[in-house]
Amino acid sequence: MVCQLFVYGTLKPGERAFQPLCQAYVVGRVDAISPGRLYHLPLGYPALTLEAGWVQGVLLTLSTSTILPQLDEFEDYYPNHPQDSQYQRLYRWVYRLDRTPLAQAWIYVMAKDRVDQLRGQWLPRGVWTRPKNCG
Repeated sequence: MVCQLFVYGTLKPGERAFQPLCQAYVVGRVDAISPGRLYHLPLGYPALTLEAGWVQGVLLTLSTSTILPQLDEFEDYYPNHPQDSQYQRLYRWVYRLDRTPLAQAWIYVMAKDRVDQLRGQWLPRGVWTRPKNCG
């Protein structure tokens, strides 16, 4: 069964985690946006919060949902212990760039208070790209 996943950071095509974690499973991809706010974390990756705004990313159609436990581990999400998780995986609407509904997809989101603890910097354009000085 196919699985929809909205990615906005290191899992995006061209970023460091796409090839090792997602590429083999991708059967479709389209530029998309999701409601939320995007922050760059000093740890070298971004976080999406559920605040008002828009975040640009890519809607990946994956050939199977069996990849989700591996992605959960990568994203520090523990479905049986959400209180111990860095991110939460939520099923939310994703939109075309013109803001018309596209599909529902899994999205990894971080609580705003956690972003603040990590000293996240708001990215008003809602776009994240790996900084040049990060491996």
